[in-house]
Amino acid sequence: MADAERRIGLAMDFSPSSKNALKWAMENVVRKGDHLILITIRPEAHYEKGEMQLWEVTGSPFIPLSDLSDPAVMKKYGVKQHDPEIVDIVAAGAKQKEVQVLMKIYWGDPREKLCEAIDAIPLTCIIVGNRGLGKLKRAIMGSVSNYVVNNASCPVTVVKHHHD
Repeated sequence: MADAERRIGLAMDFSPSSKNALKWAMENVVRKGDHLILITIRPEAHYEKGEMQLWEVTGSPFIPLSDLSDPAVMKKYGVKQHDPEIVDIVAAGAKQKEVQVLMKIYWGDPREKLCEAIDAIPLTCIIVGNRGLGKLKRAIMGSVSNYVVNNASCPVTVVKHHHD
């Protein structure tokens, strides 16, 4: 794959740690010609009919940057948490660095779905935020970033979140 065709994945759950990872990626990794793909994982739900039932298996279609700030589009995909600052960071970075930004939404366990996305899209690398759980919480709850680092089929960068 040529450098001009890099597909950089970024795990986006709209938390402070994923926003921090986005800022870091824009400053340190993303460059002209890249595709930045924001990957959002929603809780698994059971849909009886329509598009959502299809998307549960394959993930949503790619959502262009222009649709990320449209509440109706985000509602269609079940994305309720929406941070306008994230859209602003992405839009400014896309314009400044001349990158294409897309979002893809999956449903299910974030650990498994992020690893599936790496191969399905396919991604050149993935960047994930780290909530900074202590050892005990991480042992009980499990760490998404730790799982991805150990199971991903591409390079993984974990951006630690520093609490203020």
